[in-house]
Amino acid sequence: MANPKRVISMTKNMYDYIQEAWKKPDDSYVRKLNWQRMITWRKEKTVTRVEFPTRVDRARNLGYRAKQGFVVVRVKVRRGSLRKKRFDGGRVPSKMGVKKITTSKSIQRIAEERVAKHYPNCEVLNSYWVGEDGKHKYYEVILVDPHHPVIMNDPKINWIYSKKHRGRVYRGLTSSGKKGRGLLYKGKGAEKVRPSKRAHRIHGSHKKHE
Repeated sequence: MANPKRVISMTKNMYDYIQEAWKKPDDSYVRKLNWQRMITWRKEKTVTRVEFPTRVDRARNLGYRAKQGFVVVRVKVRRGSLRKKRFDGGRVPSKMGVKKITTSKSIQRIAEERVAKHYPNCEVLNSYWVGEDGKHKYYEVILVDPHHPVIMNDPKINWIYSKKHRGRVYRGLTSSGKKGRGLLYKGKGAEKVRPSKRAHRIHGSHKKHE
């Protein structure tokens, strides 16, 4: 007879259904909900604090907990590449550098940094996508107050109180930051991304002089 403790339950919980719906938002009920939400979100400020996360499953996977010290903020960022002024003259159109200019930072990283400037006493834990329209993308950013007593007494999150995590969003230490730095790739093809591209370049130049 099989050990009842080793039997894996195949029943789905609430978070599983929410996760499936957000995997393909255009094919689920999320599409209609987001269409209604956008009407309100467009009229709100660029950085708006929300009481509960829109995607509770994703928020919990990224470290959010419904306790004191955690803050969720929705931020609106422009879509597409940079907007640059067209030159009046003196250049061939193909050399003007107006279109198809993208930054090395992703739009999600830019959203995280803008939220961090609005909440200087908190540290950015992570962020996730919640919607987009023709002009903007919307992200929800999870913030943590490292000096809150509840956070300092929680062994699962009090690591963020350390000085080495101060300003972590500006140093690419969030999930989207590590993705942009290429740290999610390991092994062949990722030899030059650690500890960072700049550090690898400097270290390589010293080696040549030797």
